[in-house]
Parts: sequence; structure tokens; C-alpha cells
Amino acid sequence: MPELPEVETVARDLRLELVGRSFVSAWVSLPGVLRFPGSEAFVAALPGRAVHSVERRGKYIFCRLDGGDDLVVHLGMTGHLRVADGDAEVVKHTHLRAGLDDGRELRFDDARRFGRLMLGSRAVLEERRVLPALGVEPLSDDFTPERLDGLMRRTTRTVKAALLDQSGIAGLGNIYVDEACHLAGIRPTRRANRLTRKERAALHAAIRSVLTKAVANRGTTVDDYRDLWDARGSHQEELQVYGRGGEHCLSCGTVLRRTVVAGRGTVYCPRCQR
Repeated sequence: MPELPEVETVARDLRLELVGRSFVSAWVSLPGVLRFPGSEAFVAALPGRAVHSVERRGKYIFCRLDGGDDLVVHLGMTGHLRVADGDAEVVKHTHLRAGLDDGRELRFDDARRFGRLMLGSRAVLEERRVLPALGVEPLSDDFTPERLDGLMRRTTRTVKAALLDQSGIAGLGNIYVDEACHLAGIRPTRRANRLTRKERAALHAAIRSVLTKAVANRGTTVDDYRDLWDARGSHQEELQVYGRGGEHCLSCGTVLRRTVVAGRGTVYCPRCQR
């Protein structure tokens, strides 16, 4: 599933292409991809709306429209957003085509159908519970060592489970939790409330470092992720542990162990991580 760096990459690309443009048409082939409103209301409400801004919140993309509503996109596991010429070939599993006033289209395709589209004000989307409560942004000034201290100290869950909880920290997923834990020298199987102050500080720095580098590399492509132009990210070339169970640690040469934590495949170095 695309995580913060991948979604941030798509949001930045969309910002350049959509801000100042208006939607002139909308077509939905799979009503089930719409979380709110229904397909008839969605198709009727989008045309004529101008895009004022595009931003990312957690793993969600928010396109702010005039009138105060947002077109919200969650890419799910295999979702792709594309901006294409109106007469360009339509790829398989395209569920949304939204015409723009310059003749191009915003398109959304999703083979596994776990992606979600929403249209409405944030207040309404939260009230309808189609938009979850999201925690602090880990690349924001609000994500301080003290903020992470509070999250870690008050839970007996594993470090990985605590970091994956979107209501605490928004945008982290399987890839970057494993990578941050490795950089910090902390096993993801540890109990969060048992970390020392020094370990929590190291974890805070590692989260920011790993995410910043991944954003600069335009995300990690290990399966389906592509950017707005169908290009792969390059951060997979920098991965230290994710997806490398059974291989040798790039830092010390020890064989990396694979286990399951919080229902997710997890890889760590038994020597570098304590």
C-alpha cells in the first residue's frame, strides 16, 4: 500500500497539474469505489468545480474545491491517479474519468478495488465516518520527540503496532516502520512503553530521516506503486531491511530475520536492533 512518501509524491505532482483547473465532466464505472456520496450525486457535484489546492494528510490526498468541499482519494493497495489527454487510451480497471477544462482528464484506476474516493466537506466526511481521525504528521513541526514520547509511553503494544496506528502518527506503513526501526537500532517487536528515552529520541530522528529521504526519492516501488506519470519511485534501492528477510544485513552481515508483528510481515536484524 502506498505510504506517506508515495502519496506525497502523487500529491505534489497533482498540485502542479490541477490547481487553477476546473472539472467539466465526471464518469464513474464502479460505484463501489465511492465512499461518499453515491455515484449520481458525485457525478452531478464535480463538474463546474475549480481546484484551489492539493495537499496530503496521512495516506489521503485532498483536492480542495471551490465551495469548501474536497475531492479525497485514498490509493488503497493498487490505486493509481493519472492526468491524461482526453483521447488517450484508457487503462484497464479505470473507475473514474473526470474531464478538465484544458481537455485532459484526471483518471483513477485500481485493479484490486481497495482504493476510495470521496467528495464533500471534511466535517461531513468525518461525521459520516468515511474519513478516519488522523494523528500527527511525522514531517511536521508538531511531530516532536515529546509527542512521540507520549505515544510510546502510554501503550503496551509493540513498537511496530504503535507506529502503524494512523490515529497516533499519520502516514507510516509497513515499509517505513521497518526501515525506521532498523535505523534507530530498535526491534519492532519491543513493547513501546519499555523503550528508553534515548531509544525514543533515536526512533523520532529515524522516522523523520527515513521519510525525508524516501520523499526525495519519489517513493518506493516494490509492487504496484507508480507516480502520476506511471513512473517508478527509486527508494527501493535504499531499503535496508524491508522485504529482505533471510538476506544479510547491509550494516553487519547478520542474516535478517522475518516474523509477523501486528499482522504484518516484519524484517529486522537481530544484531543491529535490540
